[in-house]
Amino acid sequence: MSHRLILGYIDMNQIPVIVSRLSESFLINCKLFALTLLFSLPLGLVIAFGSMSRFRPLRWLVRTFVWIIRGTPLMLQLIIIFFGPGLLELSFSWPNGASGRFVAAIVAFVINYACYFSEIYRGGIESIPIGQYEAGQVLGMTKAQIFFKVTLLQLVKRILPPVGNEVITLVKDTSLARIIANKEIIMMAGEYSSKGLIWPLFATGIYFLVFVGALTLLLDWLEKKLNYFRA
Repeated sequence: MSHRLILGYIDMNQIPVIVSRLSESFLINCKLFALTLLFSLPLGLVIAFGSMSRFRPLRWLVRTFVWIIRGTPLMLQLIIIFFGPGLLELSFSWPNGASGRFVAAIVAFVINYACYFSEIYRGGIESIPIGQYEAGQVLGMTKAQIFFKVTLLQLVKRILPPVGNEVITLVKDTSLARIIANKEIIMMAGEYSSKGLIWPLFATGIYFLVFVGALTLLLDWLEKKLNYFRA
């Protein structure tokens, strides 16, 4: 099979235009990534506290919700969240056009990743020796003071590697937003491939590789910064 059949006809004059359109589409992936982290990281901590609550009904309700979200595909959750209000004939509806699709994608991603982060938080919090909590109580510290002054920095160091893995996974998962017609980079490249121009689809891998590479360097740097905490 010839390279022309594999990559499609390459018009050198079209390359800057196509790269520009791919870059604009990748901004949707970047915005979805940033907003998901912004909301899911703190929400995950709230869910983690709920899953550790001493109030049993709340604890089991939260854990059941987390089990459902973690046990079903993100793609299915995107479809349900976007089309659900209309199919159930609810009074609520997403805004029309691209903005509504984007908001629905953010909601789905935030809920999904908050549940994953919550389990990472819960494991990290429960790994802190109980003696440190008791020592804080002996010193007259409140639960909030113990968490923020004793537990938090140790928690960050312990959970950084698994959180980093989820963050990198999120970069690639943003491409799933196309399932509800968010025109992210894979969907844009797919439009060219349907016309017989395949190389833009392969080029999208470069965008993701560069982004993931930068995140990997940042996460490695953060781990080194936190090395003074010895577990």
